[in-house]
Amino acid sequence: MSKKILVTGGNGRFAQELKKNTNNYNFIYRDKNQLNILSSKSIIKNIQKFKPNILLHLAGLSRPMSVHEKMINKSIDLNIIGTSNIVKICNEKKIKLIFLSTSYVYPGKRGNYKEEDPLLPWNNYGWSKLGAECAVQMYKNSLIIRACMTEKPFTHKFAFSNVKSNFIFHDQFAKFLIKVIPLKGIINIGGKSQTIFQFAKKNNKKIKKKKSRGELPFKMDMNIQKLKHLLKK
Repeated sequence: MSKKILVTGGNGRFAQELKKNTNNYNFIYRDKNQLNILSSKSIIKNIQKFKPNILLHLAGLSRPMSVHEKMINKSIDLNIIGTSNIVKICNEKKIKLIFLSTSYVYPGKRGNYKEEDPLLPWNNYGWSKLGAECAVQMYKNSLIIRACMTEKPFTHKFAFSNVKSNFIFHDQFAKFLIKVIPLKGIINIGGKSQTIFQFAKKNNKKIKKKKSRGELPFKMDMNIQKLKHLLKK
């Protein structure tokens, strides 16, 4: 019998891609109207109804990045408080939690960041995700995934030629996520370390170069040796 995974944020961009990669798991997708992460009652109701073995927490606030600077209450509610509610109830119900974090929790100054390296977010989005991670870290039956992914095709007309990252597209990330479901702890998931322009150009030959002048730090890339080791098994 396949394990049941309850998914928050079930109508989000990545969730739509994940629906194509079911494998040996039974994913149950719930959107914000069906499962409100700011309501403990709503979370408990869904857990009682579906009786999941695992909760995959995708719900939250991401783009545009500016919203985390302009509307910090919303950022705190959806990314920190909502996640904390999820953690508390997973703890009470003894359900494994998988939380989707971001590479933005790393400082972005030297690159090649390992899972155990010190964290220092460089924008409010990163801080909101790190705040959420703090709650998840307290619950040992959990997996934190620090992700670097984007939609396919690349959505922008320009790409930074002086910023290194580990971008991969949602479809590839979904395949990686399926493989790490049994894990606990923290894992970086992304692709090859390269500039964003190099990544984007492979799928769009017409993409134009642009230099970051502070919009993004220059060395955002993560060390993904832990992921590579896992994929070899």
